Amino acid sequence: MATILPVKESFPFIGDDTYLAPNCTIVGDVTVGNHCSIWFNAVVRGDVNYIKIGDYSNIQDNVTIHGTYERNGTDIGSYVNIGHNAIVHGCTIDSHVLIGMGAIVMDRAHIQSNVIIAAGAVVLENMFCESGFLYAGVPAKKVKPLTEDQLSLLQNLPHNYVMYASWFK
Repeated sequence: MATILPVKESFPFIGDDTYLAPNCTIVGDVTVGNHCSIWFNAVVRGDVNYIKIGDYSNIQDNVTIHGTYERNGTDIGSYVNIGHNAIVHGCTIDSHVLIGMGAIVMDRAHIQSNVIIAAGAVVLENMFCESGFLYAGVPAKKVKPLTEDQLSLLQNLPHNYVMYASWFK
């Protein structure tokens, strides 16, 4: 069973039809929307600041989501895919975004809708990622506009994760 714990009287809220892997951890001031999935060994730690995750978002294996004490909460929109081993910290991610495997998104970064952050990329503090583009590298840089196939992926991948989650229910 998932570890779900309060911190200082803030108890996580988990939306309807959301899959929680048995070894994920969700603590503190966390709101998870409907039809989401939090996968194996993911940690969503709302102890020092809030974390909000919109509907149909998936937080994949070994992801860490956190904020900064008294400074930055973490806002994650709907239809967001956060790939295995990514770190998302004190930032804003709008809807229809893919954060690639092993990517890092730092404090006060803002990822607009319809963006792909490539695997292994590092989005630095205060960075703004414009809608419709792929960002890659260390530090991340705007690489090229998204193709129609990539835009379609952003629309469809969250629904795949709803299906994958159904296999465990």
